[in-house]
This record gives sequence, C-alpha cells and structure tokens, in this order.
Amino acid sequence: MNCIIIDDEPLARQEMQSLIEELSPFEILGKFSNAIKAVEFLRDNEVDIIFLDIEMPVVTGLEFARLIPEKTLVIFTTAYPQYALKSYELDAIDYLLKPIDKERLEKAINKASLYKNMLTENTVKNTFEGNNSNFLFIKSDRRHHKLNYNDIVFVEGLKDYVIIHTKTQKLITAMNLKTIHQKLVSDIFLRVSKSYVVNIDYIESFDNHTLYGNNFEIPLGEVYKKEFFNQYYKS
Repeated sequence: MNCIIIDDEPLARQEMQSLIEELSPFEILGKFSNAIKAVEFLRDNEVDIIFLDIEMPVVTGLEFARLIPEKTLVIFTTAYPQYALKSYELDAIDYLLKPIDKERLEKAINKASLYKNMLTENTVKNTFEGNNSNFLFIKSDRRHHKLNYNDIVFVEGLKDYVIIHTKTQKLITAMNLKTIHQKLVSDIFLRVSKSYVVNIDYIESFDNHTLYGNNFEIPLGEVYKKEFFNQYYKS
C-alpha cells in the first residue's frame, strides 16, 4: 500500500513522513507543498491514500479532495477543528488535528488499511440482498450474511459504497447511504450526517457536534440536527 503527503508547511511534511515510516509499512511515493503539484503526480501514478492538509494557498485540501480518483482514500490533517464535519462530507477516512498525535495517527492508518482492503475487487462485488421487518441480507465473500437490525451499530458511507458496522463485523456493499437508510427501520436508524446513519440504541451521549458510543465518535451534521433531536427524544 502507498501514500503521498500534501502540506504547504515543510516541517509538517517531514513530521508526517517520520510518523508514517514509524507506524506503517506504507510506501511514501511523494511529498507535495501544494495541491496543483499533487494533481500532476496523480495523473501518472495510482495512489492508495493521501494525507491532506486543508489550509493551503490557491487550492485548499477540501477543494482538492473533490478532484481525486474514486479509489484513493483521504486522511485530512489540519490545525482547525471547524473543518471536521466538512471533511466527513467529502468521504474522508479520518480527520487529524495538528499537532498530530501519534496514537491517533496510528488509528487512522489502521482504519485506512482496513477500508482499502475492503475495497478490493472481490469485496466490491458484494450486494444487498433484501430485507424484512427484523433483518436484512448482505452477500459478502460468497456467503449470505443475515444482519439483525438490533446488531447494526451504524452505517457509514464511503464513496459509492456503504460499510455496515455491526457488533462483531464490518461488511461493505455497493450502495449509497440514502438507499440503505430507506431499507432500515426508520424509528431505530437516524441519518445524522451526509456520511452516517446510526442506530439510536447505541448512542451513549452527544453534544451539538458529535455522537458518542462505545468505540465510535460520529459527526452530527447541521442539516440533520433538528430531525435527530426530535426523533431521539421520542425514542
């Protein structure tokens, strides 16, 4: 697996390179001071993961993220926490605040590795098989998986796929988040951002920006807040 680093600060690029080399087996194909140089590189090279700064001159990381190939995953890095929700709306794998915490980066690297493996040629042939009032079926790795609604913790949108997170496993299927949300039980699963649908039974606490559960933190989008609060307090 390979990656590139895009950041307009030389020290930030060097620090990220050192941490990646320490924490992962990723091959670093290049480091770039701006998005324009990176675009030229991507024309001729296939990149698995991009570590992408947001605040950059001329073309910001958020603008650049809309231009990258579908199969390339993004981990945003920035000193500005207000960009967190926007980054997830662009199907980012993760969002890291500067100064980069070593353990937090390791988590992001592990997550990116897992998702990249899930998006292999064999995996993306998984299909949604149907549902009834209590469960749905997902075809994965030549098997039909029966998923009880109560066992689904949340569903995450990732480009043209969704990742279904249950209590024991993760399954990926080619479908957009809106479609699978329509097939789930509406009084249990709430759309809380562009990239997430959550089973409300697994939400342990929340504030105005984030939902917290056992081993997850999920952003709460502005346009979904009112419906979330109304539905959550009814449950």
